[in-house]
Amino acid sequence: MVFSTIIFLFRFLPITLALYYLAPAKLKNTVLFLCSLVFYCWGEVRFFPVMVALILINYLSGLAIEHFDAKPALRRFFLLVALVGSLGMLFYFKYANFVLRSANALLGTAFAEIQGIGTLPLGISFYTFQTLSYSIDVYRRDVKAERNIIDFGAYVVMFPQLIAGPIVKYRDVSDQLHVYKHRYNLKQIEEGMTLFTFGLAKKVLLADAVGALWTDIIGVADSPSTTFVGLANASTPLVWLGIIAYSLQLYFDFSGYSLMGIGMGKMLGFDFPANFNYPYISASITEFWRRWHMTLSGWFREYVYIPLGGNRKGLKRQILNLFIVELLTGIWHGANWNFICWGLYYFVLLAAEKLFLLPYLKKGKVWPHFYTLFLVVVGWAMFVGNDTGVSFGLLFQKLFIPSGGVSPLYFLRNYGVLLAVSVVCCTPLIEKLWDVLRKNVVTRCAAILTLLVVSTAYVVGSTNSPFLYFNF
Repeated sequence: MVFSTIIFLFRFLPITLALYYLAPAKLKNTVLFLCSLVFYCWGEVRFFPVMVALILINYLSGLAIEHFDAKPALRRFFLLVALVGSLGMLFYFKYANFVLRSANALLGTAFAEIQGIGTLPLGISFYTFQTLSYSIDVYRRDVKAERNIIDFGAYVVMFPQLIAGPIVKYRDVSDQLHVYKHRYNLKQIEEGMTLFTFGLAKKVLLADAVGALWTDIIGVADSPSTTFVGLANASTPLVWLGIIAYSLQLYFDFSGYSLMGIGMGKMLGFDFPANFNYPYISASITEFWRRWHMTLSGWFREYVYIPLGGNRKGLKRQILNLFIVELLTGIWHGANWNFICWGLYYFVLLAAEKLFLLPYLKKGKVWPHFYTLFLVVVGWAMFVGNDTGVSFGLLFQKLFIPSGGVSPLYFLRNYGVLLAVSVVCCTPLIEKLWDVLRKNVVTRCAAILTLLVVSTAYVVGSTNSPFLYFNF
């Protein structure tokens, strides 16, 4: 079920909120758990056993780790059970056939692919990382094991962040899970509705609109447009315009989803961590990764980079640790060589900055921003290469070997205003404008209602456009 659809906005969300608010304090987590399971099963009920198994494995492992507190060998054993259970499911559904195909291509073997796993369980990359962090934190004694399976299930399957994050650690919400009375107030609900509206507007007014520019220019195989130019016919400037549009679409799409999730979390009485902080204003690739998908970067830093030694064991070890993290980041995004190349691409950039570039970038004022944007946009081209109908080789040939073809002028005339607005919305200027508007109750309510009505009208009048990060 997609947030920006009629069935979610006009049926699931209001019904769920009504049941949640009306439920007795002790039953709120039960209502949240059951409604979240309905949300999860709406599209693919056949994956319901996967979710139940994941919850049970980590719930029971957490209890066992805590129970055998004085027996290190048993604690390690049950941590291993939790890790193998979570990572095993992720590997089976997401990577098994990729490994088999790669082995066949590289080694000349003839392994048959596993049937029936062509479709990923929605959000599996996100919620497996949540269960992993829980089991590791219990093992580290950073948190107490959750003894109520309903409360634990509500944490794992909580619908606002289930499908595409933000990745929420158990310790981020454990206190709120156990506050049964006065978990939320009217101010939180208003803040949540505001964030949800901003996220919805980002998705339907910006991401989908600028995404239409991308599909009009390039024309991916499943594009609804019948008038697209096509990659082979596009000139180099037009391809650059298209890839910039895709970069904007990806940001507004993913940050919009995260904002909607954070907003719904607030409506339910939970404070989820922020996931984006204007990444396109970064002045280095290092800064970009502190601002983009912050919960994923934070997860890898805490559970991979620091345990490997972090910055404590010399420069060579830092570079090795960075290589491992960026390789895993690429693999996390998808079972495809494009994503692995994308992860290694960022390793090279981050390593170069760590070794010698950062001092020069810190001295600059304007050029570091252009340097960062250029490299980030090139990186997103590797994502595009994963889309059906878009040739990775032809795309990069068009980007870096000047060629003639259809001019970008027509598209600039039609989409120029939208692109200008999109660029402004990538900066803190909109937030500063909102800080002015929110001081007056009339302007605050008028702005939110206008955005909500216009965004909803677009949802009603357009076809469903799934969030891009659902694929990861």
